[in-house]
Amino acid sequence: MILGVAACFGYFWGSNRLLDTLYPARGENVGANLTKANAIRPWLFLGPAIVILGLYLVYPVVNSVVLSFHGPNGENWVGLANYRWLAGDAAFRESMRNNILWLFVVPAAATFFGLISAALTDRISWGNVAKSLIFMPMAISFIGASVIWKFIYDYRAAGSEQIGLLNAIVTSFGFEPQAWITVPFWNNFFLMVVLIWIQTGFAMVILSAALRGIPEETIEAAIIDGASPFQIFYKIKVPQIWGTIAVVWTTITILVLKVFDIVLAMTNGQWGSQVLANYMFDWMFRGLDFGRASTIALVIMAMVIPIMIWNIREARKDIK
Repeated sequence: MILGVAACFGYFWGSNRLLDTLYPARGENVGANLTKANAIRPWLFLGPAIVILGLYLVYPVVNSVVLSFHGPNGENWVGLANYRWLAGDAAFRESMRNNILWLFVVPAAATFFGLISAALTDRISWGNVAKSLIFMPMAISFIGASVIWKFIYDYRAAGSEQIGLLNAIVTSFGFEPQAWITVPFWNNFFLMVVLIWIQTGFAMVILSAALRGIPEETIEAAIIDGASPFQIFYKIKVPQIWGTIAVVWTTITILVLKVFDIVLAMTNGQWGSQVLANYMFDWMFRGLDFGRASTIALVIMAMVIPIMIWNIREARKDIK
């Protein structure tokens, strides 16, 4: 980290010194030198970012498009064969259905719980402590969170001591333990809980800042008019932060489209829980088929781009 900061400082200091040497702010051509230097200087700052984005973002996209028209080893041209395979592949349809299910549930639940948490923690004396506890899962990696929740969902045969928290609660009420993450369809919701648990803290922090930015005059006017706390929250506060809610919602949506770690660590796509990113990983590193993996990657990208563009536009509206 220290070396990185020092390298950035050295680059910007050295490039500016070089520019000032080439176009000094003195002499007969001072006006022309300043004009040229001011035109070049922004590119000194943008240059490294453009190079890095080109190397790690643009090139992989172009390469994925090319590979999607090639066979497993990325050498033999197969045309649209990978896309025809994708259209008829049952596992791909399962992944799409699960991703759509995640899209409906996770952003809505995480945003809702984040909004409720933001509103409630601002009304209690120990709100900062509560916010820290809610935000804490954000500091855990997706794999770490998956391991934690895998213990919560852990299953032991009936009659054995249950180390999984959920089955321990279930058996204490006299019911049979369940292998929760192996139950088709419903196991998707158990996996979603992990991401909701993580992203609620993110939504809470952003929405809490938005709530604090609401003018007090509107709230005082509503109180004078006899509005209840729920009416103030639902009809006064929420409409004023709707833009922020939409940005949080879409940010989590983009994350959901790329969800991978949780599914890999907990089920590896088994028992009907496959998602697009994990399916792409399977074909890339287990099936060793770069063509099919790239085709799936392009589907994920095509789903992310419209939401990302809309998200950026909404963020710009909020700034204005």
